[in-house]
Amino acid sequence: MVNSAVWLDLSGNDDLQELLSRSQNIPCLIFKHSTQCSISAMALLRLESRLKSSSIAFSPYKLLLLEHRAISNEIAQMFKVHHESPQVLLIYQGICIYDEDHLDISFDEIEESVASLNIVAEGIV
Repeated sequence: MVNSAVWLDLSGNDDLQELLSRSQNIPCLIFKHSTQCSISAMALLRLESRLKSSSIAFSPYKLLLLEHRAISNEIAQMFKVHHESPQVLLIYQGICIYDEDHLDISFDEIEESVASLNIVAEGIV
């Protein structure tokens, strides 16, 4: 299970293709982070603190928005969501099943979304 605060890098098309492929079997969480935004920093800390104690299975990806704006725009277009930062998207089987931004990001809602999928995922990296 991947539920630690170790983020996978999302910085280019290869990473996005890997995420899409992985999402066929396990939900993938995208966190779009602006390193110059205090709200984004707070959201990141809240997510990381909950990731450490969560038992849900998903692959967490972090996109550094200022460095990789083009891939962020591609994600917004691909999943038909309005670009925000901070923003989380939960992708499963290539579809965005949850997205929130700013202070509306809720780890409880992310957990509920993953739990509703009834996935048995053991040993997924």
